[in-house]
Amino acid sequence: MSNTMQEVTIDIEEIMTLIPHRYPFLFVDKVIALKLNESAIGIKNVTVNEEFFVGHFPKKKVMPGVLIIEALAQTACILVNKSKNLGKDSLVYFTSIEEAKFKRLVVPGDQLHLHVTIIKSKLNLWKMEGVAKVNDQIVSEAKFSAMVHDK
Repeated sequence: MSNTMQEVTIDIEEIMTLIPHRYPFLFVDKVIALKLNESAIGIKNVTVNEEFFVGHFPKKKVMPGVLIIEALAQTACILVNKSKNLGKDSLVYFTSIEEAKFKRLVVPGDQLHLHVTIIKSKLNLWKMEGVAKVNDQIVSEAKFSAMVHDK
């Protein structure tokens, strides 16, 4: 690939071949940009029929912050899998979450843009940062680490 982010479309069918998550815990609808070993941008369309809205502030529907971080992590898993061509015999697990910040509520109708960047990697360990945006406004950000583990 070139030195710039490449526009791509990784649809939900391909995403489900790259990571093990399934409804109701799959929080990436597609990936729209990718630079192998560096960065990716995923999309999560937030809809009123999400199961978490039933019990998470039912009178004022708000996407839980921890699920926004999970969406960033799932986007990072897709990036790692595509970068390393891991296949079905490997899984990517969280090892830490740092500096998580939540700056704005995410509500039904919002479209999350999930920007993830690899800070460094060594062997099977990855350090990344993620920024979730709605309408180009940052709603959440965090640094996190993950480990690739063979099943």
